[in-house]
Amino acid sequence: MVGDGRPYPEHGLSSREWAQIPPRQVRLDTLTTTKAVLDLHSLLAKDSTFYGDLFPHVVQWKGELYLEDGLHRALRAALHQRSVLHARVLELQD
Repeated sequence: MVGDGRPYPEHGLSSREWAQIPPRQVRLDTLTTTKAVLDLHSLLAKDSTFYGDLFPHVVQWKGELYLEDGLHRALRAALHQRSVLHARVLELQD
């Protein structure tokens, strides 16, 4: 699903703090993206993960999974007909 912004409260995690969350498998069909626009440069770049985290960032809030960062990685997984991807999942309390 495509969302319009982040419906969950600000979490304030830094890149270093995200890196402390171990990746886990997440089904693509359970994710709602928080971005309605995809940067094609990110999608098509061979080194798109070189400067950032290798794993998408997902926020779990009120039982829903929101793809906060890594839309291009999720799309690549879908284009390769994969139903899951490895992501770092932050669980926020309601």
